[in-house]
Amino acid sequence: MDNEILEVLKSLHTSEIDARNGYEEAVVDAEGKGLSPLFLDMIGLHDRNAKELGEILTRFGLVANDEGSFMSVVNRAIMNVRALFDGLGDSVLGGLIDGEQRNLAKYDEALKAVLPEETAELLKAQRDKIAQKVLVMQMQRAA
Repeated sequence: MDNEILEVLKSLHTSEIDARNGYEEAVVDAEGKGLSPLFLDMIGLHDRNAKELGEILTRFGLVANDEGSFMSVVNRAIMNVRALFDGLGDSVLGGLIDGEQRNLAKYDEALKAVLPEETAELLKAQRDKIAQKVLVMQMQRAA
């Protein structure tokens, strides 16, 4: 696999770690109320995605950084502030949807690359699962 594709996969992996870390902060701040079940679902989804992407990176001799990027710090800070002022109820759904749509755009960009079929299928499946969760969030926000 060429370096450009590996960089794309590393970027996706980091985005998945960042998203997971943000939801982990949210579930702590929600204290078992409101959107806690959604946060737990999203933690599981992003954690699985990160592990699968990490396995691909490892196969090609790269170390998968499980700490995320500066965005992990930003995501945590946003959740802390929202919990402090508004709580973490339905009012945060718009921000969650926006964040997940940015993740979907990263998958769309990655899928434009010439990828091995197995990797492309994995990315498509991961993208589809995130898109399904976005639809759930949009329906919940509309209700």
